[in-house]
Amino acid sequence: MNKHILFTGGGSAGHVTVNTALIPHFEKEGWKVTYIGSEKGIEKEIITDQFPHIPYESISSGKLRRYFSWKNFTDPFRVMKGVMDALSVIRKTKPDIIFSKGGFVSVPVVMAAKMAKVPVAIHESDVTPGLANKLAVPFATKIFTTFPETVKSLPQDKSLCAGAIIREELFKGDTAEGKRLSGFYEEKPVLMIMGGSLGARKINEAVRGNLADLLTQFQIIHICGKGNIEEQYSQKGYKQYEFIKADLPHYLAMTDYVISRAGSNSIFEFLALKKPMLLIPLSREASRGDQILNANSFVGHGYAVKLEEEELTNESFMNKINKLKESQESILSSMKSGQKAYTIKDMYQELADMSK
Repeated sequence: MNKHILFTGGGSAGHVTVNTALIPHFEKEGWKVTYIGSEKGIEKEIITDQFPHIPYESISSGKLRRYFSWKNFTDPFRVMKGVMDALSVIRKTKPDIIFSKGGFVSVPVVMAAKMAKVPVAIHESDVTPGLANKLAVPFATKIFTTFPETVKSLPQDKSLCAGAIIREELFKGDTAEGKRLSGFYEEKPVLMIMGGSLGARKINEAVRGNLADLLTQFQIIHICGKGNIEEQYSQKGYKQYEFIKADLPHYLAMTDYVISRAGSNSIFEFLALKKPMLLIPLSREASRGDQILNANSFVGHGYAVKLEEEELTNESFMNKINKLKESQESILSSMKSGQKAYTIKDMYQELADMSK
């Protein structure tokens, strides 16, 4: 009889990408796959788009806020309803194991799994666990972390560092195809700028404010986010995109340097592909500070140069890019000697063993 895995995680694309990397391998090994997410979260859009054949089960989920909101009084009831919804799905589908990537929708699923005595694996991307994963930890059978330092803040007997789980298609990029798609045929190095799924206004402004200078040194791929293309800047050697989906591996293959936010999934992808990076993490005002910790860890390991958003000016931006170029050799050397992450096959084997 086929084994069955239930995936959960959502609220942001980062809480789904590891799941989408693992799902094809489980299907290839003959497993049945079900996904639990929220009715209106980004996870529903991603999963139903990429895997329309997989059953998608929606449950109620509250948001656990760190600030005052009247919804804080009703959300615990939503979470409780979510636990009952998830328990109903688990009893109906009878999974052998549940894999949770975090986000608020995963909390009721992990709680319900404990009640149903189904083993649960959690994967934590950031240096410090997010609130949802903190709440889920007591109910988990095993916790996999991306950063080695995260294990220190978790129960030692059930935590281990697996590194980032990287989508296999990213390694299949073709430099020549990237050049054909972009029309870049000069000898200059290629600089890719990524501001996250929504783009990053301040990074976009810094790029355009220094464009003339940058174009003397680089050919530039600028992924600037939905609605952020500004046609007046279009010129030879500077290509703007709202986002790049299927062709991203080809663009990355020809890229020499990356400027990015410091979301865990993205920066570990750049690390796996050996791309020296300048990280401009989301500020503490705009986040819980996890991207700053992620960036600090990468700087500490010699993988990146960092620029705090509060210090971002046209001048500081160019200074850091010059530092990135100067540090290229030492960054590549650190990347080559760094800790090896689990492959998709390694993670599959861990989860298959847990399910027995």
